[in-house]
Amino acid sequence: MLQKNDSVCAVTEAIGSGGEGIIRHEGITFFVPACLPGEKVRFKVLKIKDGIGYGKLEEVLTPAEERVREKCPVFSRCGGCCLQHLDYSYQLVHKSKTVQDALRKIGGLDIPVPTAVKSEREYGYRNKLQMPIGVDKDGNTVLGFYAERSHRIIPVTECAIHPNWSKELIATLTQFIRETGVKGYDEGTKRGLLRHIVAREIGGNFIFTLVATQSDVPNIAYFVELLSQKFASFTLYINVNDKDTNVILGEEMHLVHGKGFFETTEQGIRYEAGPVTFLQVNDKVREKLYKDAVKTVTGDGDEVIIDAYSGGGLMTAMCAKKAKRAYGIELEKEASACADELKKKNGLTNMQNICGKVEDELPAVLQKERDEKLRLILDPPRAGIARSVVKALLLSGIPKLTLISCNPATLARDLGILTGRLIENEKGELIKNPACVGMDGQAVLDGYYGIEKIQPYDMFPQTKHVETLVCLARKAD
Repeated sequence: MLQKNDSVCAVTEAIGSGGEGIIRHEGITFFVPACLPGEKVRFKVLKIKDGIGYGKLEEVLTPAEERVREKCPVFSRCGGCCLQHLDYSYQLVHKSKTVQDALRKIGGLDIPVPTAVKSEREYGYRNKLQMPIGVDKDGNTVLGFYAERSHRIIPVTECAIHPNWSKELIATLTQFIRETGVKGYDEGTKRGLLRHIVAREIGGNFIFTLVATQSDVPNIAYFVELLSQKFASFTLYINVNDKDTNVILGEEMHLVHGKGFFETTEQGIRYEAGPVTFLQVNDKVREKLYKDAVKTVTGDGDEVIIDAYSGGGLMTAMCAKKAKRAYGIELEKEASACADELKKKNGLTNMQNICGKVEDELPAVLQKERDEKLRLILDPPRAGIARSVVKALLLSGIPKLTLISCNPATLARDLGILTGRLIENEKGELIKNPACVGMDGQAVLDGYYGIEKIQPYDMFPQTKHVETLVCLARKAD
């Protein structure tokens, strides 16, 4: 019987949705990172429970043709880029399969999914950096990325999926910590000052946010001086987060340097973004995705478009330029304020921004515009669309919906409900709808939606994550 620390030789059967190799051996399904299908590998058993095991790769005995050399020295230790060992063309195919498998297993939808749209950059594509600051086992301050399934920080000096500016920022912050003696936050003792550094590049300008347990960071003027030596145009905030939480940012923001926001232009639209404004992390893929999404809801110019979970209003503005009216609904106050400023800068009098929860604000907009040619775009967070919003959509009569998702699992759940494949039982649990026989993605019951188009986009090369665009059309009552 296999036990912890045993060494096993076996052949990898597939890649899981988390990027790990799937190996079945002696009745146990093992998940082993950095293994590819068809490879004979040797791995160390880390854990076995209820027929499921986890392992650590020790040696690739027979490499797959798709295997490539990883660029990152902490690959397989850092919890980020789990697909660096897989040739990029195969990453695109794998991500499409991840979406297709989720739709079938979770949503009851067995439909083909095309290969993901590729990113122009396989590396160095991220416009945003989020890096924890903590302490090592000896009490020394470290900054890096968390190991998989842990809050143990793997120290790094650079990251392959971030541009070169991230290396400069890491070096600058490291110098500041070393020379001032400021301490990282210890999650065990709840002591220490610095918790995270968050950075965003916007049109060649930078917004840096230093997350600390208090607003008074000693020698912060020296940090500004060091940043000024490397970055020509930047803003610096201190964000206060003194709570015992996994959430990165607290509610309290203090502007230390600069004006706080930066403006840029995309697809002819001028817009601003601040430290917490949501923007997709891959600029080039975002342009492709937004263009395609807007095309799905615009046509002759008579449409009234609702952009739910609208962020800083960029896609709302793109819709407003081509439609009769456009509404943006966004919970984050800063992002909604940026959307208001965008509206003014671009003279979009037919654009209205609403600050609030989608589940609270959407019904009123639907009621107000019920006689118009309504279209709806939803770009929810990883948790997916709130159940109350999904129910409102099914009652709305809106003929076309466009859904953007960064999580195949919640996408599959939401599509299962919208197509009628999944329904709630008396306990509020989702179950397969016995009235739905087929799994082809079409609405077999009146009042539900059929899937007209589905297309993944590789917003996050080298990682397990994938963005997906879905267009749905309502079956007439």
